[in-house]
Amino acid sequence: MSDVSASLSLPYIQPSQAQKHVTHNEALRVLDALVQLSVLADDVTAPPAAAQNGARYVVPPGGTGDWAGHAGQIAMRDSGGWWFLTPRAGWRAHVAATGQDLVHDGSAWRREAEMTRQAAMLGVNAAPDGGNRLAVSAPATLFSHEGADHRLKVNKATSGDTASLLFQTGWSGRAEMGLAGNDAFAIKLSADGTTWSEALLADPSTARVTIPAGAEIHGTVTGAAVQDTPQDTTPGRLARADFVYGPGNLLGPVSQSGGVPGGAVIERGSNANGDYVRMADGTQICTFKLRIGFSNATSLKQDWTYPAAFATHPMLQITIDVDHFYANATPGLNAVSLVGFSTETANGARANVFAAAGSSFASGDFSDAWVMATGRWY
Repeated sequence: MSDVSASLSLPYIQPSQAQKHVTHNEALRVLDALVQLSVLADDVTAPPAAAQNGARYVVPPGGTGDWAGHAGQIAMRDSGGWWFLTPRAGWRAHVAATGQDLVHDGSAWRREAEMTRQAAMLGVNAAPDGGNRLAVSAPATLFSHEGADHRLKVNKATSGDTASLLFQTGWSGRAEMGLAGNDAFAIKLSADGTTWSEALLADPSTARVTIPAGAEIHGTVTGAAVQDTPQDTTPGRLARADFVYGPGNLLGPVSQSGGVPGGAVIERGSNANGDYVRMADGTQICTFKLRIGFSNATSLKQDWTYPAAFATHPMLQITIDVDHFYANATPGLNAVSLVGFSTETANGARANVFAAAGSSFASGDFSDAWVMATGRWY
């Protein structure tokens, strides 16, 4: 039979032993030192001269005086001297000076907070489960640096898996950003947590950001980094598709409100009365090849209704088509004294060709002319 216990090396009282109280008191002193072990400090190298009986310390490396050669041991003041206990793996000690706990790993003391630990699940004010093995319920969660950088990493197994951040309302998804089913960074949005739209997609092979064809973004993207109004030209801001012009809206119906353009840049059209071009700044040009017919012996006349109305009567121009002048070609161009317009309105005008003195027109005579009206549509 051993003389000491297997764990704490407490001395056993032997049969027929004299002075049994000495052995018993020795065992009690060991228990007094180790049970509910709390040391005053673990970084004091010199034995404190004024230490009270019962004061305990973990001797750090470099101990001096009575502590020399006792690094890692527990030193307890007793009866005016120091008594030492050698720790074993798994012993724990609370350090009063720092409020930290120490654990002995079999070779040295280590702070419990610094030891590597692994838990299958962890909940902070919340219950974890098989899908959410780390659960935190709090007003905020802080991940901070340790003097320099700090990265939050979300890793997936293969390209076809998902590594993302999901934002929810009432446990229903509303926005997701990350690598969803591929290696392209995407931002997806949902109004109900069921139907999702891919709002933005960044291709890793080209580093270009695109809006997928047919993507439907719920709501309007706004903020200090986004164009605020159609007139906002702040350098560096992101342009909104409904405020700027491109291949999709350069040509089309033009519009305005209070003099501010709201539609396309250029509108082009035609009808039975000719062709027109309408600009976003209000400029409008109408053209037509007009046949001016016989009115009387002294004039040819023809009303022209503009293919698009003007805000007020425009500036007019007429050019005789030399190759298409008169049905009988009898008088010739030298028979013309004047060409021009009359009865001008915002919707049309009358084109006139007047005969020169000594010349006259006959029934069936006509003149083709190119006519043009230039003005403003608002």
